Amino acid sequence: MATTKKTTYTGADIQVLEGLEPVRKRPAMYIGGTDSTGYHHLLWEILDNSVDEVINGYASTVEVTLHKDGRTVTVVDDGRGIPIDIMPKYKKPAVEIILTTLHAGGKFEQGNYIHSGGLHGVGSSVVNALARKLVVEIKRDGKRHVQTYSKGKPTSTLKVEGPARGTGTSTTFEPDPEIFGEKLKFDAKLVRERLEAKSYLHKGMTVVWKDETASPPVKEEFKHDGGIAEYLTKVVAERGKPVVPSGSTAIFYHSRDNGVRLEAALVWTEATDEHIRSYVNGIPTPLGGTHEAGLRGAVVKAVRNYIDTHELTPKGVTLTAEDIREGVTAILSTYVVEPQFQGQTKGRLNNPETTAQVDGVIRPALEKWLNDNKSIAESVVARIVLAARAREASRAASQAVSRKTAVSHRLNLPGKLADCSSTDPAQSELFLVEGDSAGGSAKQGRDRRTQAVLPLRGKVLNAEQASTDKVVGNKELTDIVSALGCGIGKDFDITKLRYGRIFLMMDADSDGNHIATLLLTFFYRHLRPLIEQGHIYLAQPPLFRVDIGKETYWALDEVHRDRIIREKVKGNAKPNVMRFKGLGEMTPDELKETTLDPKVRQSLKVTIDNPLLTDQIINDLMGRDVSARFKFIMESATEVEDLDV
Repeated sequence: MATTKKTTYTGADIQVLEGLEPVRKRPAMYIGGTDSTGYHHLLWEILDNSVDEVINGYASTVEVTLHKDGRTVTVVDDGRGIPIDIMPKYKKPAVEIILTTLHAGGKFEQGNYIHSGGLHGVGSSVVNALARKLVVEIKRDGKRHVQTYSKGKPTSTLKVEGPARGTGTSTTFEPDPEIFGEKLKFDAKLVRERLEAKSYLHKGMTVVWKDETASPPVKEEFKHDGGIAEYLTKVVAERGKPVVPSGSTAIFYHSRDNGVRLEAALVWTEATDEHIRSYVNGIPTPLGGTHEAGLRGAVVKAVRNYIDTHELTPKGVTLTAEDIREGVTAILSTYVVEPQFQGQTKGRLNNPETTAQVDGVIRPALEKWLNDNKSIAESVVARIVLAARAREASRAASQAVSRKTAVSHRLNLPGKLADCSSTDPAQSELFLVEGDSAGGSAKQGRDRRTQAVLPLRGKVLNAEQASTDKVVGNKELTDIVSALGCGIGKDFDITKLRYGRIFLMMDADSDGNHIATLLLTFFYRHLRPLIEQGHIYLAQPPLFRVDIGKETYWALDEVHRDRIIREKVKGNAKPNVMRFKGLGEMTPDELKETTLDPKVRQSLKVTIDNPLLTDQIINDLMGRDVSARFKFIMESATEVEDLDV
């Protein structure tokens, strides 16, 4: 039902959100969203507070417990303990002010924390605002102080509940299902991985991990005195690309000169991309920032200086910065007194001075290392020259593919393919569609200029259980490879890819999900660069059409349908709900409006965040060993509410 537009706008329309109301009203502003990432961000905020105590020398151990329900978590440290004395201005304990007030904390003055991951004073209060229940226990002055909260508000006063030895803070909380929904839980593997990374970044810190959701419960202790050099060895092993030259030692830097504290370890591998994991005050920065820019610049300058000094400049090829950094795997951990992060989720560092500071430490140290290890350095230079020649050969081959060649190639395309008229991969899209019926609707609803459609017949071959020869001999998969134009196996050449975006468009049911999984397995095992370089997407067709009055809404699933009805139905209006059995039931116009039109459609880009874990999951779910699937089904059975059979 359409919303009635107001004809007046006065002071009565102005709303002021007080206390922690802004957080509950707009949680995405503080934690990035109410999905799994935002859910886990709550834990990272509390964890980082405890790690800050370690960074600044006030604590040595952090313990994290994931309780049996999978939703409640406890973080304990042996730091100083949050202050509990009464603040005269507010007539409340300091801990209550910290947990119920935005921009309240002890990290605005440098005397308390020299380096800190929390600088806005909102982390703990945001967690409290978005928690159904939060319990804080503080050991100070020989006593144990306890206070409880719910949805950002105290449900008890701060009480002394007996004596205590030592000092520290314990925070137990459960995210509020009103904000995050009933299905979300903490991912034990993700939490464990984060904790282990922390133990590498902070030498001397002990991290204890307790997982009560496992059967039997798991308790592990992480402590890595080798620091990030040891972490780099682990990352290189996970990526599975040999070091160049074989057996060479990772480079390790540690500096506290001129107020700059950083640690960096890097090595060249046979990978065709660069892989940098960066951290600021122990906080991961997946979006990079000025510190990563300093590292990248330092590597390029140091290598160029070494090549020029030793007269190793190759003939007939120009070395670019990308050539020099190709294959580099690095860990960078910087400590900044006043970090300027991009947003509360702290994904990117913006301090402009950090670039020069990092460059100033790493560049001379890397130059010295190259000069001290000439045999290794020459192997690295040879690897760089090889990358440059491969790049230029690839560019020449790409330029040779003219429009005429692209058109003539279509003579060998699958007969079922309804191709687009554009031959520019940057503009062209391919939709892999389940069934001829859905394919017919998609062909009529598409933009013929830029969108191609290839219908598939039923469930494709499981590439995890088939040899390469069998995969190549499968008609459905061969049709996909022929349409893409980039080849497979030793003939794979991504420069010949005919479509910049490839959408898997299946029915929004269990069969459709199974087909999408089979296709993803095929792409991951045989055409992985297409995923790694961001070419694969999952289309998001609606499962329901909801008509309310003259308005039409589209719902992706039952939860989305119920939310639309709850929010949009007013008065005596009755919603008319229709469930699509498949894409073939949708008219071309409906398919275009919901799934095909780039202006309004929703889609998910397929990425690989953790290659090692991804490989394991695909092998477990799609491989020949049925015991792994049986174990997964039995462990996940309690999470299933509705079974689509």
